[in-house]
Order: sequence, then structure tokens, then C-alpha cells
Amino acid sequence: MGQDQTKQQIAKGLQLYQSNQTEKALQVWTKVLEKSSDLVGRFRVLGCLVTAHSEMGRYKEMLKFAVVQIDTARELEDADFLLESYLNLARSNEKLCEFHKTISYCKTCLGLPGTRAATQLGGQVSLSMGNAFLGLSLFQKALESFEKALRYAHNNDDTMLECRVCCSLGSFYAQVKDYEKALFFPCKAAELVNDYGKGWSLKYRAMSQYHMAVAYRLLGHLGSAMECCEESMKIALQHGDRPLQALCLLCFADIHRSRGDLELSQLKLHCLSESIYRSRGLQRELRAHVVRFHECVEETELYCGLCGESIGEKNSRLQALPCSHIFHLRCLQNNGTRSCPNCHRSSMKPGFV
Repeated sequence: MGQDQTKQQIAKGLQLYQSNQTEKALQVWTKVLEKSSDLVGRFRVLGCLVTAHSEMGRYKEMLKFAVVQIDTARELEDADFLLESYLNLARSNEKLCEFHKTISYCKTCLGLPGTRAATQLGGQVSLSMGNAFLGLSLFQKALESFEKALRYAHNNDDTMLECRVCCSLGSFYAQVKDYEKALFFPCKAAELVNDYGKGWSLKYRAMSQYHMAVAYRLLGHLGSAMECCEESMKIALQHGDRPLQALCLLCFADIHRSRGDLELSQLKLHCLSESIYRSRGLQRELRAHVVRFHECVEETELYCGLCGESIGEKNSRLQALPCSHIFHLRCLQNNGTRSCPNCHRSSMKPGFV
């Protein structure tokens, strides 16, 4: 496969990937690796594979392709390619929570002799280093790296990088418990998406909405938190972004926990997990969550013990008995018994209904 054909196949894979046909895109790119003799083309397709596996949460595969890309960059003997490949290696280790390795590879990037890519990628290197320092709870160093990345973004009019840095700053301030700033920076990221992000991937909108949800929850604005988290989850499901799906599930659970409805948080988790496994065709996991979903429903008694219909799915008048069992009012009126239909305790006083 020559240079021109390699370019065509990489472009074909990108079109498939952008239309959410991820597996087909991966097949196209894998064939390029197997058949292409063009080193530059191989380097580019390895970058595509690194990004795709990152967004799917397949971090070990991401690392594997990043290592191969390093070897390809060395064959090319080009400092720009070497910088880009070391950055991908740093990101891969960041995703795998190998933060010390991330910092080491970032320092390698910064220590490379002057390259054309340094201006473009320097901010991304600083961002990855800041995320690693944050993962190690080295807050001062993390903030210094984020501020450096923000300066790169402003000096180069890189709004996409600025958006990512703002989201990381949201996480930073959430951890140091400055919740107003934890909300301010994701809101700034959301503004950037609205103003400049028409050609961006929807992942940037999803990312900003998730960080806003976290901040709103910490501030006690649970309605806004739920709205943002649902928007983020919708995009994550649409694009198969499994890491973000997992973060949204945890955020949903935290929101319900903040409300005090612990049983509902479990129910929400199992319901959303069911939709994820169903979309991916993972039948064994799907069956397990369907069973657990129905067990949760039974445990929380979210149905009328007389008619069997779910409670809370539509507007209905309900009646709680002194024994705490809940029924539709109409069902109790039609039942005619003076004891609870569930526990049979004689708890229904005359005229109680």
C-alpha cells in the first residue's frame, strides 16, 4: 500500500469514526498497519488508533499502539513525530493512573530540542502533566501546570485546549473544596463549546456538562446537577464513550445519595447499566443487571401491591398506610379490606382511606 492509498484509507477510517461506526474504522486502520509501507502514514494511523482506544476506555490497547508509534517515530528520525509519540505515551500512562510515568514522559517531551510541534503540543504536555500531579494530590504543581497550559492556549488561540484545561481546573477546585470555582471553570468550558465548538467532537460538550454536574452537586444544586449529568450521559452513550459513561453513573449515584434516596441510586445505576450492556450486545452482563434492576424494584416496593402497576411512572393519587406500605388510593377503595393487603396487619382504621 503506497502513500496515496494510505492517506485515502486513513481518511476513510476517520469518516467512519466520526459517524460512530467505530469498529469499522478500527478495521480500516488495522489493515493500513498491516499493508502500508509508508512510515509517515503508519505513524498517523497509529495516532488515530491511540485516540480511538482512549475514547473507548481501552487503555492497555492505547498504550500498546503508543509504544509502536514511538518506534515508528524513531525510524523516521523526526523530532516532531517523536514529541507527538511521547505525548501519546504520557497520556496512555495517565489513563492507566501511572502518574509518575506520565510526568517522566512529559518531562521528556519538554526536554526535546526545539521542534515545530512544540508550540502546538506544549500546552497539551502541560495539561497531561497537571492531570498527573492532580492524581498524585500534588496540588501546587498541578495548578502551575494547568496555568502554563492555559497560557499556551491563550497565546495560540487554541480554544479546544482551553476547554480541556477548564475542565481539569474544575476537577482541581472540586478536590480542594472551592466549589464556586469548581463550577466556574466547567461553565467557561461550556461557553467555549457553544461559541466555537461547531466543528468539534461532541465529547467536549459532554465533558463540560459532566464537570458542571459534579460542581452543581457539591454546591447542593441537585436539579441542575441531574440535568447536566443526563446531557453528558446521552452524548456518552451516543458515542460509545465508556469512561465517561462510568463517571456519569457514579455522578448519578452521588446525586441520589445527596438527596437521601439510596435505593433509587442503585436502581438508576442498574437501569443505566442495562442500557449500556444492551447497546453493546453483552448478554450475560445485561441479564445480570436486568435481574438486579427488578430485585431493586421489589426491595424498594416501587409498585402497587394490589394492581401490580409501577408507582411513580405517572401522576396517581397514592395512600400510605400506618405500616408504611403504599398503594394506589383507588385500589384500596376498591379492595374493601380493613387490613393491609401486603402484611395483613389490621392497621386500616375506619375512615382511614
